[in-house]
Amino acid sequence: MKFAIATSDRYLPVWEAFEEQGWQPVKLFTCPVDHRLHHNQATLERALARGLEAQISPMRDQDLAALAQLGCTTLIVASYSWRVPAWRSHLAHAVNFHPSALPVGRGAYPIVPAILEQHADWGVSCHQIEHRFDAGAILAQRRFALAEDECHESLDLKLQWHTRHLATTVAAEFDRLWSTATPQAEGDGHWRAHWTDADRVLDWQQSVSAVLRKVRAFGPIECVATVNGVTIYVRRATGWREPHDHTPGSVVQVSQRRLLVAVPDGFVGLLEWHLTPAGVPNSAGDR
Repeated sequence: MKFAIATSDRYLPVWEAFEEQGWQPVKLFTCPVDHRLHHNQATLERALARGLEAQISPMRDQDLAALAQLGCTTLIVASYSWRVPAWRSHLAHAVNFHPSALPVGRGAYPIVPAILEQHADWGVSCHQIEHRFDAGAILAQRRFALAEDECHESLDLKLQWHTRHLATTVAAEFDRLWSTATPQAEGDGHWRAHWTDADRVLDWQQSVSAVLRKVRAFGPIECVATVNGVTIYVRRATGWREPHDHTPGSVVQVSQRRLLVAVPDGFVGLLEWHLTPAGVPNSAGDR
């Protein structure tokens, strides 16, 4: 079957899986990227190598009509920031690969809450696209365990790995899975709103485990902390529980660029931190 795909580099294996199962791509849709969490260079290069049009602007009704003129039957979405228009008058199918085991983890970027909420397992889903985000009938899912010390980067790798295998299954058995898709019960699941800057703030009144969990959850997004009255951006930390009489939030030791900060039940060591947020040039040379 002919398909169009909306994706970025993190989910390029979805495109690869469909082609390996004999599907023919006709067009790429992608979004502007931050070159930190999201990239699209490899995706654009793949489209160029196949002589495909690549659109980096919101998908419109006329774009779907044009796909139908090309003989396209299916739209595949995996990592796309914009709402897909009503597609049923133009295409036979439209599916989205979502980084959670729906209906749990609805929302644009559920990696962070998966860790903050201490889930024992997580998953990936392929579902039919409806007007309401992440609410369509489910074609297939894969679930996997989360480690107690799961971090943003490790969960992202697991999601890419399992999404690749899920895409292979969906591409190989598409007609059967589409016809037997399981509706999500109304009211099931919970919408995870996209994190805010306030969600990234480290609270030195919290326990060692709570502070480290937040650092692991945000990873390359970085947490925000105040140390000695200065705002810093924290990417990596360690710590341990130990009784002490230091004031929470006080710096008790400095070793080169590593800062040891007191919290109520122990200490948190800031191993990798910056004075400017990720992606912002710093003339002071702190990176």
